[in-house]
Amino acid sequence: MTKDAVALTPKMPDTRTLLAGLFAGGPDLGLTSTGDGGVLQLCTRVGRPLVSVEAPLLIHIPGEAERLFGSDVSAPPPPYWWTEARASAAVPEAEPLAGSVCGRLTTLLGGTVWPRAAGTTRVVAIPQEEPRNDAQDVVAPSALDVSSVDVLTESTAVVISDRPVLPFTTWLSDVLRTASATNRALHLVTPPQARLTLPLRTALRGAPNRWVIQAPAGGYYDGLSGVPLAWQQGTFTPTGATVAPAFTQQTEPTSERQLTFTFRTVQAPTADLLLGRGLETAWRHLTGEAPVGWSTSEPVNLPWSPRQLTDLARDRSPTPTHLVAIGAPDRPSIATLRIARTKAGVAQDITLTLGYMSAADVPLDAVESLASALVDEHGLVSMLTTLRAARADLTLTPRLEAPPIPVSFTLGARDVNAIGLAHARRPPVALRPRQLGTHAHPALHYPLGDGTDADAWTALQHLTTHLKAAPGAE
Repeated sequence: MTKDAVALTPKMPDTRTLLAGLFAGGPDLGLTSTGDGGVLQLCTRVGRPLVSVEAPLLIHIPGEAERLFGSDVSAPPPPYWWTEARASAAVPEAEPLAGSVCGRLTTLLGGTVWPRAAGTTRVVAIPQEEPRNDAQDVVAPSALDVSSVDVLTESTAVVISDRPVLPFTTWLSDVLRTASATNRALHLVTPPQARLTLPLRTALRGAPNRWVIQAPAGGYYDGLSGVPLAWQQGTFTPTGATVAPAFTQQTEPTSERQLTFTFRTVQAPTADLLLGRGLETAWRHLTGEAPVGWSTSEPVNLPWSPRQLTDLARDRSPTPTHLVAIGAPDRPSIATLRIARTKAGVAQDITLTLGYMSAADVPLDAVESLASALVDEHGLVSMLTTLRAARADLTLTPRLEAPPIPVSFTLGARDVNAIGLAHARRPPVALRPRQLGTHAHPALHYPLGDGTDADAWTALQHLTTHLKAAPGAE
């Protein structure tokens, strides 16, 4: 199992400080770099990876360490530096070595280590190894080598972690991307008390990737579906159509809620186009504030800046850009944003989720006015709003949770025009759409309920079937 340690320091780890940390294993260890120099690896004399130390990341966002580590950490005031060390599961001494690397950094620079008990400054003796033939350990030549993951087979890359909250880190993003490029699945294995952030849950959605849970009574199950799993022929495969008992164990009903907006905007690729404005409009409309930060992965480290994320997307074009945005700690909110060029213009696909401690706190009365603002100002194509009973901190547990229930659906002016206003405003269900936009370019907003009646899914299905049946629909 990969063991992680993180140093949170008020000062940047410079070369001298990093060398002091890397000497935690004594002078006999080797040092290599991967990831275009962004990751330093401590290795045994024969080249076995022990600890991977990522380039320090400057965190400007308040509450980000607490969001991902909980009460087990007390981060310095932002901005501070986040230096992550991952210990290999292959050598028992690698875990205390990672802790000592981080402990030495905080001894010299101040700050704290997560987990608290991991931070030491002792020298960790690594047993000497005889040279070995690694050819038997590597399944096939691949950009995804065995030092990056815990198990690598012909079909699957397996990462085993015991972090209490698993974020979509840069490293995990790279593993997922490289696994896909080599036609492998990513299987993330955790204990049952682990939770995922919403960006990581989104990244793992759909076959062949899986969140694999080590069941308390033995065996494994899928953390998203509950299907029992077994390790067979180098991958985790379903063993039947049943659901693991641990997935459906009884839990107390929660009063907490998650309100989710899934929407797309398309705008002309003009020279002065600023991306992220539609997302910012939604955030301000629902919370009174803009997002506090953005990044390409977690932890989210950069102050919110539509100009900077626009520059990044332009630099990466025509390759799509995937981003994460986060709200203030006292207003749980997180979004994923995908930016891509299409024939129609620059498309932004956004999923914004906000957490509330009770249903009474959910601002359902703001949904229609938000839809109107996105239609008027940001080229809204469509938006689905849903509400579910789930954790207000926006993490996902490996247990059966209530499904989301539709609150409303909004269809932008472009598609209303293609379908025909007369057809679009008369669905074969008891819905009375409200017209948004201008008289010349109308959009339609379809209220579906207050998020408590599952029959709203049936109404939404009938609505979408009706809209697709129009002569002008795509």
